[in-house]
Amino acid sequence: MILTPVELASFIEARNACPHDFLGMRPFKQGRSQGVLVRAFIREAKACEVVDVSKKTAPGVEMELLAPEGLFEVFIPKVKDVFRYQLRATLHSGEIRQFFDPYSFLPTLGEQDLYLFNEGNEHRIYEKLGSHLRVIDGIPGVSFAVWAPSAARVSVVGNFNHWDGRYHPMRPLGGSGVWELFIPGLGEGELYKYELLDQSQNILIKTDPYGAYFEAPPGNASIVYNPRTHAWKDSEWMQKRAADAGRIDRPLSIYEVHLGSWKRKVEDGNRPFSYRELAPMLADYVTEMGFTHIEVMPLAEHPFDGSWGYQVTGFFAPTQRFGTPADFAFFVDHLHQRGIGVILDWVPAHFPRDSFALAEFDGTHLYEHADPRQGAHMDWGTLIFNFGRNEVRCFLIANALAWLDLYHLDGLRVDAVASMLYLDYSRKDGEWIPNKFGGRENLEAIDFLRQTNQLVHSYYPGVLTIAEESTSFSGISRAVEHGGIGFDFKWNMGWMHDTLKYFQKEPIHRKWHHNDLTFGALYQYSENFVTVFSHDEVVHGKGSMLNKMGAWDIAEKAATLRSLYGHMWAWPGKKLLFMGCEFGQSREWAYASSLDWHLLQYKDHEGIRLLVRELNHLYKNEPVLSCNDLDGRGFRWINSHDGGASVVSYLRQDEFQQTFFAVVGHFTPVMRGNFRVGVPRGGWWKEVLNTNSAYYGGTGAGNEGGRLADDIPCNGYPHSLSLTIPPLTTLIFKWSADA
Repeated sequence: MILTPVELASFIEARNACPHDFLGMRPFKQGRSQGVLVRAFIREAKACEVVDVSKKTAPGVEMELLAPEGLFEVFIPKVKDVFRYQLRATLHSGEIRQFFDPYSFLPTLGEQDLYLFNEGNEHRIYEKLGSHLRVIDGIPGVSFAVWAPSAARVSVVGNFNHWDGRYHPMRPLGGSGVWELFIPGLGEGELYKYELLDQSQNILIKTDPYGAYFEAPPGNASIVYNPRTHAWKDSEWMQKRAADAGRIDRPLSIYEVHLGSWKRKVEDGNRPFSYRELAPMLADYVTEMGFTHIEVMPLAEHPFDGSWGYQVTGFFAPTQRFGTPADFAFFVDHLHQRGIGVILDWVPAHFPRDSFALAEFDGTHLYEHADPRQGAHMDWGTLIFNFGRNEVRCFLIANALAWLDLYHLDGLRVDAVASMLYLDYSRKDGEWIPNKFGGRENLEAIDFLRQTNQLVHSYYPGVLTIAEESTSFSGISRAVEHGGIGFDFKWNMGWMHDTLKYFQKEPIHRKWHHNDLTFGALYQYSENFVTVFSHDEVVHGKGSMLNKMGAWDIAEKAATLRSLYGHMWAWPGKKLLFMGCEFGQSREWAYASSLDWHLLQYKDHEGIRLLVRELNHLYKNEPVLSCNDLDGRGFRWINSHDGGASVVSYLRQDEFQQTFFAVVGHFTPVMRGNFRVGVPRGGWWKEVLNTNSAYYGGTGAGNEGGRLADDIPCNGYPHSLSLTIPPLTTLIFKWSADA
């Protein structure tokens, strides 16, 4: 036996950190004889031969069994160089297997790959780390690579080796912290995990951080999968998206969707529909409703349905709940072909503590901070990424780019940005560590967000990045080169909370809270805003949008909600509405059941849906409303002070003041006749939308299609309209010079 007893024990006990130094074939000199030495470690084998595949008729060279666990060795004399060979193993069962030796292949990652990864600048690292189908020297197989710098040993385990970490240990690639192995003969669909030995000799079983596909819980194994098999047919959409890249102020009306509860197949055990089933149904509905995009709640793999996707364990994998990655690609492709954009809710702020995933990945705090004052999220019980670590930043940036590359997504809505910006987010004194300047800003996270936004826009012109951010942090949607964070848009959380607070009041009390309705105009143009009513507003006891409305009965609640939506679509800012809110679902959203589509048989609910549909079409077809959201010259108050009547009125106009819309919102349950509203032009003001229309379930009272302006000054304008303002109604008028 050439292998020493200590070296032999390191294999038997699965402690060998450098298997390629011992296994495989290498030149060797024994005494005066020059030849090659071959070693192999094969599970359940009682005999093994080395077969020279270049000599088809040559007999195999029998190897010596060094240990019953399957470690074999042979010295072949009088051979000058290593040669192409296979191993022919006879198993205890009598089965004979012949295969190429995994330890006869060179590394699949080069020095440049590793250097850029350690530097944090390998933007396509998802093509290098993880599992990948490859053909090396004409031999198909799967390469595996994982970052685990503090591990004492890493092995690939799966059905192919009975999940035994002794039989496919990986090689460390220098000081990069990356471990790698190519296993010939494996193919797509193979389940695998990584078995790690930490520095305390504990065994850790981990899924692949770069895994492209996963099995369902509780197994959670990574699955070898090629995510590039879909034949895309959305070239027309992609070309148009790139052409629109410089035009940020364009129609954007987003339908936020949780795929597992939009609709479910009740007759089939109430199961969720698949990606392929959902695609045409969603496309039909969204097209009819006039939304320009959908925003899907997080679809990266996650073990717990109740997290709604926000506690991610497989950052690079579309969840298996609705099908394969190819099925998800079909879903996006189909919506693109129907003219609908797809935005993904992306979660780089934190990750869960599940032992099989990223937490303490190699026995150390690898992806997260070690100090809980930096690494533990106080609200969600999760862990915070160490944004200052190059390889972690590389992981996250590559993850953002991978979704855009592999699945053609049109935008990323970045979750919980506020928690990333501030070190003291949701923490008391003494529970956080200041930055190097003594401040509360998370400088590493800010740099990460800036770099991500820059790279997304550089690689994928026309893709949108949207921040869910609730603080007054300046410059969220300002370009990085101008000192900002670089997002295209920011959710207008302030407007949302103030507006909902106002509409939750009973009408008689609203006059005392008029400021909640108007305050948002003071900061409206400080950021590029998306005006939102999201999923967070209709769960956890907050009530549905319909039941939030301060009113006594369903009809009055429906009228109030219609008036709110009329005001929302007329107000500057892009639009987002969570599913179910568009028809006034009565109960809160429940992630495990379908929306209450049966409510559409009732006019109060169907009327709300019809209104949202008309608002979307009006918004998209009128550039003053949809391409003028970010220009402060496009908005003017008519009257922001009439709290006594609970009426607000304002103008939406183009920069040349050639097109005008006058918006009048009235939020009490009384009829107001001969109500005078100032306007800047004489002529005909057509009533283009009345949320009290009988078509939407209202009484039908209004202004008979429009009003001719009187030469009576009002509200500081030279002309005015004498209007009938129905209860709980928003009216929108469009000016034309001629009656």
